[in-house]
Amino acid sequence: MTATTVDIGTLISRTPGLHGGVPHISNKGVTVRSIVSWYKRGLVAEEIGDRIGSITLAEVYAALAYYHANVAEIEADIADQAAQAKRLETLHQSSTESIV
Repeated sequence: MTATTVDIGTLISRTPGLHGGVPHISNKGVTVRSIVSWYKRGLVAEEIGDRIGSITLAEVYAALAYYHANVAEIEADIADQAAQAKRLETLHQSSTESIV
């Protein structure tokens, strides 16, 4: 039996037009940001993989390694995502209030 070697540099990629080009698991589309969100909630890699289901443990660890090597980038992405969510929430509240 021959073991397959995986170049870990191939596990994380950026695809223009997919999630705004942010880092994600290659060929899966799960963002590093989403994995880090679970991690910050206290889940370990195995639990994150179980919750997402479609990714391998190696891909979870690759995302976490990417995060720890690029904290400022991923934290900025998380902040941008939160700001977008807040803008949408405010917009939604404004539109529902105008209906009443």
